[in-house]
Amino acid sequence: MRQIVRYLILPALAGAVIGVVVVLVSSFGSSPRTGAGYAEAVAAAAPAVVNIYSTRVIQQRLHPICTLPRYRDLCERFSGSNRRIQNSLGSGVVVRADGYILTNAHIIDEASEILVDFNDGTTATAEVVGTDPETDLAVIRVEAKDLIPIQIGSSDTARVGDVVLAIGNPFGIGQTVSMGIISAKGRYGISRSPYDDFIQTDAAINPGNSGGALIDVRGQLIGLNSLIYSQTGGYQGIGFAIPAQLAMAVLEELISQGRVIRGWLGIEVRSSSRDAGTGMGLVVTRVLTGGPANAAGLIRGDIILSINDQPAVTTRVVMRQIALTEPGDPIRLNLIRNGEQLEVVAISGVRPQPE
Repeated sequence: MRQIVRYLILPALAGAVIGVVVVLVSSFGSSPRTGAGYAEAVAAAAPAVVNIYSTRVIQQRLHPICTLPRYRDLCERFSGSNRRIQNSLGSGVVVRADGYILTNAHIIDEASEILVDFNDGTTATAEVVGTDPETDLAVIRVEAKDLIPIQIGSSDTARVGDVVLAIGNPFGIGQTVSMGIISAKGRYGISRSPYDDFIQTDAAINPGNSGGALIDVRGQLIGLNSLIYSQTGGYQGIGFAIPAQLAMAVLEELISQGRVIRGWLGIEVRSSSRDAGTGMGLVVTRVLTGGPANAAGLIRGDIILSINDQPAVTTRVVMRQIALTEPGDPIRLNLIRNGEQLEVVAISGVRPQPE
């Protein structure tokens, strides 16, 4: 069967606000914790995990005849309004006491109303602070004081085999806990984004877990549950979480400026081994007219050996190197063109927002 990557958002019934689910996943991995259970970790993190209930208005396509004035009333009488309400359930994590909540962008995409259901049973309306479709991250905020934020751990130092606990809202059944391990790190090519850097886990996460927390045995956040890899649409032991360090960096930019500003050159590249036979570098396959690379004189067929003295190893690495630059920064590119080596300096631009 064809394997499918699925978001973990769960459609919900209109008017239903369902409690937060905590999923805790266990396995026999390397971990500093040696006790019989992880109740303390769950108790520390659970109050910061929330259920997110979003509503959006969907415009339904009507028969073309319904656009004609003489038939409009008749169509509305038999078909009703061309708008319908879609409700969805997901999860989120309180990261600041003053009401900031981190979640997945696909949960609140185009939402007309967002409700947050807290662990203590209270509910609050949230507003969108900013979204970053490239990483599927979003920040929302509620008018609340003295919330208990989750403690941030280190996704960078977390190791394959470490025990992790996943917190979310599977199928909207209420707060639930399950346990597992980190199966792999640095997974990419999972979504369409060039910034994939997922933590893979065997935690039992399911639809409704999107935006939930992946914590270590100290109760500290190391990832945000986002996707599952499945042939059936349900849990099959392969889930993906966005690393906490990446999520927090995106959060700070969304809070400060409402969007993530990434460096951009306006090029597309692929491995050069099929072209020059060098087995090194990346060949430029496209230069966007009017982009920074075009202004600097890059042309199709150039082979990029390094960027700012960092080897151009893979397409993913190069695109991330460029994205990490600030607009206006100079970017030094060592190239091979027609068999000759040269250096070109381009000025990083602002990456356009995805459509």
